[in-house]
Amino acid sequence: MIAKAARQNLNFFIDRIFRRRKLAAMELTDISRRFIVHWGEMGSNWGVNRSVAQIHALLYAHGQPLHAEDLADTLALARSNVSNSLKELLNWRLIRVTHLLGDRRDYYETSGDVWELFRTIVRERKEREFDPTVALLRELAANPALHKEPPAMQDRLRSTLDFMQTLGSWSDEMLRLSPATLEKILKLGAQVQRFVRPADAIEAAPSIFPVTPPMPPIG
Repeated sequence: MIAKAARQNLNFFIDRIFRRRKLAAMELTDISRRFIVHWGEMGSNWGVNRSVAQIHALLYAHGQPLHAEDLADTLALARSNVSNSLKELLNWRLIRVTHLLGDRRDYYETSGDVWELFRTIVRERKEREFDPTVALLRELAANPALHKEPPAMQDRLRSTLDFMQTLGSWSDEMLRLSPATLEKILKLGAQVQRFVRPADAIEAAPSIFPVTPPMPPIG
């Protein structure tokens, strides 16, 4: 009995020390807090629930797996809100479930690669928003009743379909690239115009920078 009570007391103190350290580790710095708050505000502007965006921002900034109680306590959110937000993030494939040795609770983590997160968001939004629109435009373009519409309406619908199909094909090609290759392509930026714009168009385009007069010869 004495040995059992001693083990219980030891486990109690270890648990208290562990929890105290864990809570201290979850105290947000000013930089982390501002990042999470801003990410939540931007999420609202993008049509994403603020709690969903804040939870993802915390997981990204913290860089370590967290369970629902940690998330709720740190962000001062209701447990039900956290649960629904985690389901939404799982549906978007932005987080994944993991487990820690000796702990039966579900922990959640996100990728630390911002390029991989970018590809995931683009892919998911394309599947949810872009592809259904293309499917509808194709259906309307193939509908015999379209010929009864004004010619201008027919042209606009077909041109919109052509544009979205071209953009969709380009997006699919970009999503097949590795994050490292995609980063290199995006960093090319305006340099690409040298290969796709006619030389005369580049020469004729007005410069946004003032022209520096030639320097007089020295001597």
